[in-house]
Amino acid sequence: MSINQNLDEIIKARRSIRMFTSEMPTKKDIETIVQAGALTPFAALANTGKDARKFFVVSRNNPLLNKLSSVVKNRAGIFAEQFKAQINSNPILQAQGQGFLKRLELTAQQGPLGIGSAPYYIVVAEKRGIPDVQHKSIAHCMENMWLKATALGLGFHLVSITTQMEQDDEFCNLLNLPFGEYRLDGCAIGYPAQNPPQPIRPRIDEVTTWYI
Repeated sequence: MSINQNLDEIIKARRSIRMFTSEMPTKKDIETIVQAGALTPFAALANTGKDARKFFVVSRNNPLLNKLSSVVKNRAGIFAEQFKAQINSNPILQAQGQGFLKRLELTAQQGPLGIGSAPYYIVVAEKRGIPDVQHKSIAHCMENMWLKATALGLGFHLVSITTQMEQDDEFCNLLNLPFGEYRLDGCAIGYPAQNPPQPIRPRIDEVTTWYI
């Protein structure tokens, strides 16, 4: 099978995994996934060097994970109250934001999905710059890591609330990150307890307009 065919198969096999087994992936596999993320381009030419992008790998066996999970849980409660106030004064949010509000409330009650239920929680931090497009850069980083994890037979779940934790000084302090200087995102990695079926996608001819 060619490299191109291998890549096609990996892209098709990619899934969001919400349930993990207790088995711990090897450190080598996690390092390989982080390396795939490190190869992603940065958001700006000025944002280079060892301080530009950082990776924090926290295993389920480390007490730090419980501390991070607790901070995220508390912050989700604050976000839920703030968002609820916005919904009450915004008709558009009233119609479209209920699902997001329920997810915030569930996180505040039960803790963030993936942090603790998966063997590893990885936070990616990229130093803020001009233009402020670091979240886009980190999204590409996450995709690289996701595809690499899939190629290794590991499950991957985006812990998207991590992006909001850049506003939380306690969360940043736990990772020894200067508050306000970095954009964040995170993911959970482990062996999948079950593989969801391939989602139904529209055909290319249904979503593509050609001008040739």
